[in-house]
Amino acid sequence: MATFCPANSQKLNILNMNRSPLIKFPILAMLLSGFFLNGCATTNKSKSAKESPTTSTNAAANPSTPTDPSATVNTSAPVNTGAPTNVTASANTAAPSTSGDTINNQRGPQESFSGPVFKNAAPTAYPPYNKKDPWEPMNRAVFKFNESVDDYVFRPVATGYKTVMPVPIQMIIGNVYSNVNDIPVTLNNLLQFKFHEALRSSMRVVVNTSFGLGGIIDLASDIGLEKRDEDFGQTLGYHGVASGPYVVLPFLGPSSTRDAGGRVLDIAADPVFVGSFFVAPFIGPIVGGTRAIDTRAGLLKSEKTLDEAALDKYEFVRDAYLQRRRSLVHDGNPPKSKDDDDD
Repeated sequence: MATFCPANSQKLNILNMNRSPLIKFPILAMLLSGFFLNGCATTNKSKSAKESPTTSTNAAANPSTPTDPSATVNTSAPVNTGAPTNVTASANTAAPSTSGDTINNQRGPQESFSGPVFKNAAPTAYPPYNKKDPWEPMNRAVFKFNESVDDYVFRPVATGYKTVMPVPIQMIIGNVYSNVNDIPVTLNNLLQFKFHEALRSSMRVVVNTSFGLGGIIDLASDIGLEKRDEDFGQTLGYHGVASGPYVVLPFLGPSSTRDAGGRVLDIAADPVFVGSFFVAPFIGPIVGGTRAIDTRAGLLKSEKTLDEAALDKYEFVRDAYLQRRRSLVHDGNPPKSKDDDDD
C-alpha cells in the first residue's frame, strides 16, 4: 500500500522546477547581462585612462583655455543593468575627440613662404644670379672645354717651345709681333681721338722697324716711347657701347659681347691676317700659330700663381678680366660706380 510522504513530494517538485526550461532561461539571461555590462565598464575605464594624459597635456599647453567638462569620462556613474544598449551608447558618446584639437593647439600659427614645396617642406634654393654673368652655366662648360684643350694641346706645346727655344730667340719673336701689333693700336687711337697716343704708337713702329732691324730690337721703349694696348673693344667702350654680359669663347677664352664683336674687327685689321693673302698659303698659319704659342708661353709664369691663389678659377678669371677691361677702357682711371655693366 502506498504511503503519502509530504517531504519527498516537496523535494520532487523542487527538482522538477530546477529542470524546467522556464526557470533556467531568466537565470542565464541575468548572467549574460552581467558579463556584458562588466565588459563595457572595463572598456570605458581603459579609454578614460588613455585619453587623460592627452587632456592634461592640452591643458598645460593652453592654461587660459577652459577644459571642456564633456571631455572627462565619468566612470562612477550608475549603470543601468536593464538596458545594456544604452550603456554601450553612453560609452561611445562619452569618448571625447580631443586628439585633433590637441594637435591643432600645439601647431600654433602657420608661417607662409613663397616658392614650391618639396617633400622636406623646404622652399626652393635658387642659385645666386650674377647680372654680369647671366650665362654662367654655359660659360663654365666652355671654360672647362678650353681648360681641357689647353691641358692636352696648348700647354704642352708652349712648355716645349719655352724649353727648346733659346731665351734671346724668344725675345726677338716677341718684339717682332709687338711691333706688328702697334699698327692696329695706332688705328684705334685715331678712332678714339687720342691723337697724342696715336703719334706715340706710330713713332714706335717707325723707330723699331727702321733702327730696330724690323722690330727685332725694341729701341722705342728705351727712348721713352712706351707701348700701350688698344683694340676695337676698347674703342667701342670709349664711344659708349656697354660691355654686355660676360662670355667665354671657345679656344679664345674670356670676353664679353662687346669685346667679342670688337675681336672680329681686330682680326680683320691684323697685319698678319691681311698679309697672309699676299704670301704662300702655308706662311699665314705658321706665323699665326707661332704668335699663339709665344703668347701662351708668356703666361706660364703666372699660371702657377693662378692655380694656387684661386679657389674658383673660373670666377677668378672672370673678375680679373672684367676689371682689367674696365681699367683699359678708362685708361687706368675707371669711375667709381656700383654698376659696372655700362663700361
